[in-house]
Amino acid sequence: MAGVPVAELSDEQKGELLCTYAALILHDDGAEISPAAMTDLIKASGCSVESYWPMLMAKMINSVGMDALIKMGSGAGGGGGGGGGGGG
Repeated sequence: MAGVPVAELSDEQKGELLCTYAALILHDDGAEISPAAMTDLIKASGCSVESYWPMLMAKMINSVGMDALIKMGSGAGGGGGGGGGGGG
């Protein structure tokens, strides 16, 4: 999504992106990542999302862990890729 202008994102993509940014800000600040905190932060930015997004994101973050999700997103800890097959 980083290479796509915001105007071209679907509402679902915008909601996911806003919740992701809100969660990262809360995590960086050491605050609890809750649906209410995410919604407040999103509203303070002048944006809005469907009410289910913060709830889903907070539930996922609290079950998996923010640090684990950050590592997944950064590509850390991935296994080695398979080599390309030689043609004959």
